[in-house]
Amino acid sequence: MVEDPVYAPAPAPVPVSGDWTGFYTGLQLGYGDVDGPGVLDGDNGTYGFHAGYDYDLGNYVIGGELDYDKTDIDLNNGAANVDSVARLKFKGGYDLGNTLIYATAGAARADTSLGDETGPFAGIGATYKITDRYTVGAEVLHHKFDDIGGVAYADADATTFTVRGSLRF
Repeated sequence: MVEDPVYAPAPAPVPVSGDWTGFYTGLQLGYGDVDGPGVLDGDNGTYGFHAGYDYDLGNYVIGGELDYDKTDIDLNNGAANVDSVARLKFKGGYDLGNTLIYATAGAARADTSLGDETGPFAGIGATYKITDRYTVGAEVLHHKFDDIGGVAYADADATTFTVRGSLRF
């Protein structure tokens, strides 16, 4: 007589809370596209890090973040380069439990071969909690820089898309 095999029960899923309050930090990979007048166009990959704090108000979440992206965007065969972008972000979003959808805006500082320039940006993002400590997400941001490096009419619009992984504390 053949006995039925004994199966161990599946492990219970790890519960994930919907509370977004707390500090977080992580890494990001992305893509940047710069559009400017004449020769100031280019695109390339980006990579960087971010750190911030969120406060959960129930259905809504507010927060702030600092992030930095390193890149090497060649603006039309060496006419200029974008080397990095740093941002101070403010965000507000809707708490869907394990998912947070949000809008963000703030100030960005682009480091270019023409000089540094600070300008506004705005965008949208979403973050998903894999566990209470680990999240993944994505953002699309649109930036506006005027008179880069003090050069009149050296204006540029930049769009970035990033995929992000974070550790929450």
